[in-house]
Amino acid sequence: MCRSIKTLRPPVLPEEATEEEIRAAALQYVRKVSGFRAPAAHNREVFDHAVDAIAEATAELLGGLEVRGARAAQKVG
Repeated sequence: MCRSIKTLRPPVLPEEATEEEIRAAALQYVRKVSGFRAPAAHNREVFDHAVDAIAEATAELLGGLEVRGARAAQKVG
């Protein structure tokens, strides 16, 4: 597990995750899986594409999750 990747859903975050937070998590994931902090020029395109694809999938996941009790907690606060 990437220790740098934090949970991006309520109730851990008080608000929805930003695009910046989602992209940062995607970047950390790709770095961990590929073993490259920064890819060589010949790997840059595939590295960046992977970050984009994972960020998109993460946003879709977070947008579709239903967290039990989250709406009730928001109404109370």
